[in-house]
Amino acid sequence: MEKWCIGLMLAVLAGTAQACEKVTIAEMGWSSASVVAHIDQYVLEHGFGCEVELVDGDTLPTAVSMLTQGFPDIAPEYWLGSMKTAINKAVMDQRLRYAGDTLSDGGEEGFWVPAYLVEKHPELATIDGVIKHAKLFRPDEDANPTFHNCPSGWNCQVSGANLFKALQLEQAGFELVEAASGTLLADSISSAYQEQRGWLGVYWAPTAVLGEYPMVKVDFGSGIDEKHFQDCISRSICNEAKPTMYPPTPVLTLTTGSFAEREPAAFTYLEQRSYSNPQMNQLLAWMERNQASSEQASRYFLETNPELWQAWLPAEVADALRASFN
Repeated sequence: MEKWCIGLMLAVLAGTAQACEKVTIAEMGWSSASVVAHIDQYVLEHGFGCEVELVDGDTLPTAVSMLTQGFPDIAPEYWLGSMKTAINKAVMDQRLRYAGDTLSDGGEEGFWVPAYLVEKHPELATIDGVIKHAKLFRPDEDANPTFHNCPSGWNCQVSGANLFKALQLEQAGFELVEAASGTLLADSISSAYQEQRGWLGVYWAPTAVLGEYPMVKVDFGSGIDEKHFQDCISRSICNEAKPTMYPPTPVLTLTTGSFAEREPAAFTYLEQRSYSNPQMNQLLAWMERNQASSEQASRYFLETNPELWQAWLPAEVADALRASFN
């Protein structure tokens, strides 16, 4: 109750509308979603005077609960690939509402190479350049060039293998190596950076790894064929794989319809706030370097990025938020 009282006093002193009612926010189990949930909690408590409860969440269970029970009020980082049809219908029926794009770039996958290699050889930003300079991707002089794929059983393991085939990387001399775990895949990037050698493989954003180790996404020169990606590249059986860039996955803020009606000012904030993948990568990298909790990372973000979040808020709410740091 203490935080709620402080938020209420700040909201009243700042001249905002009366404090909102209790709000529940799903805190998903991965780092970016957890940090965003804590940022939203702080803003709603200290800027809008809400009483906020974070509840455990995950993509499918949270969506089902919001659809059937109207709980929780907010899923702050929802990857729309799951239950898209059911959620779109609920939005049409106004049982659920889409607020803003949590990640303005969407969830991002691709083949990546280290930025230091592209600085030396700009053509490595393209798949033709990678094939031309395949020898740069040998882990040692006696090895074949290596393509690092996701662990077995992951969705990106399937798409990575199919695109490896579609781009004819085996014919170019590359050997496909599946990481034994996500940790070992990340470690392979770290090791490449430490030794300043070549690395080519599948990775995704936002992640702490891409925040800590600048990487460049390789352009296949194919554009995005979303239908072919869904119908073939993302499937275990894909007999006629063709090159296509990974389509971005929309990553949105999902709320219940009742929350949007009950708390229009808070809903407007959720419509406005958005993070680019580089911004989130950097925040997650700071969090990992400092062994910080999601709550600590949210406070760090708010205190060090006022030029970002003040654009999401009415002036009086931004003033209340700044006052809360003292």
